[in-house]
Amino acid sequence: MMQLLEASTQYIQEKTNGFVPEFGIILGTGLGALVKDVEVQYTLSYTDIPNFPVSTVESHSGKLILGLLAGRKVVVMQGRFHYYEGYSMEQVVFPVRVMKLLGVQQLFVSNAGGGLNPQFKTSDLMVLTDHINLLPANPLIGKNLDELGPRFPDMSEVYDERLVREAMLVAEDKGIVLQEGVYVSVPGPMLETKAEYRYLRTIGADAVGMSTVPEVIAARHMDMPVFAISVITDMCTPDRIRKVVLADILEAAALAEPQMTMLIREMIRRS
Repeated sequence: MMQLLEASTQYIQEKTNGFVPEFGIILGTGLGALVKDVEVQYTLSYTDIPNFPVSTVESHSGKLILGLLAGRKVVVMQGRFHYYEGYSMEQVVFPVRVMKLLGVQQLFVSNAGGGLNPQFKTSDLMVLTDHINLLPANPLIGKNLDELGPRFPDMSEVYDERLVREAMLVAEDKGIVLQEGVYVSVPGPMLETKAEYRYLRTIGADAVGMSTVPEVIAARHMDMPVFAISVITDMCTPDRIRKVVLADILEAAALAEPQMTMLIREMIRRS
């Protein structure tokens, strides 16, 4: 695995003249427009990077963008990989491992999620303060990559408290309404039943989705601070459940995207 990671890293370094990003950003479903704020210096297709998986989800572009955001060097994943696409957990987190080898010091993750907290509404932004992992596999199962992190990494502070506080300050300054909560990751790709929504709320989740947790586990294994944010694209409380299609999710994400972009851009500027 380390040989595969190093081969991918070397290819990216060669194609970008040794560009060393400080920040890694993963853009979730319908949230790719942040790239418009990046002074793009290099664009690489996932299909060209050795050992990289390829995005199969309609709304994920499948490009690695390297450049400047708010004057800081960033590498942006315009499209991610999901367990439900048939990828192994090693493949899902492969790009995060590569980001670390490229020099990334902090990881910013976004996703589209269903709202379980009755205080939320569609197109709200929720900062992740913790998560629940209900995926059937884990990226750390198997032989440990000692070069990257310990066998038993601590996850008691999985989302960086300093970055969460910084997000709240930025939101206050910019007039952004920002929720906080616990994200639960499930396998998908189907949306949940009413009984499952009730169960997820009962065990303490405020939002549900099908991503993020594997990448965050891999990042924390490598001691990389993480900030994550969900866009609430549909409400999953008993009184507000309705049938949802991808177009509805993309529409809700588009409404929230400008504020999410502003928040991440300003946090990176202040870091």
